Amino acid sequence: MKIMKIRESAENYLETILILSYKNPVVRSIDIANELEYSKPSVSVAMKNLRENGYIKMDADMYITLTEKGQAIAEKMYERHVFISNWLTELGVDRAVAAKDACRMEHVISDETFEAIKGSVRHGTLESSMP
Repeated sequence: MKIMKIRESAENYLETILILSYKNPVVRSIDIANELEYSKPSVSVAMKNLRENGYIKMDADMYITLTEKGQAIAEKMYERHVFISNWLTELGVDRAVAAKDACRMEHVISDETFEAIKGSVRHGTLESSMP
């Protein structure tokens, strides 16, 4: 499935929904607002946009679930976040700084670059290829 490029804020919302769904049996807008420390009206507008664009579904109880395409983007962002954060921590970066940097990097790095870094780190070729 081809994943369409969406805005960083939408990627963050989708990733947050995924993470919350791992922790809680249901995800609501208020949970997202609390997790991201955003206002309820801001989250409400974002959920409306994500729903209208087919990234999430909301049932009659206002419980939020990811659609297939929303899930694909959320998983992609989450994988990048965890990998980059762990990689930076292994390089000696403070865990909190690594998490914050990973959150920014995960949205701007290309698929090609991410896969190359991942492959290099996993195969231990990063150090050996440095001048």
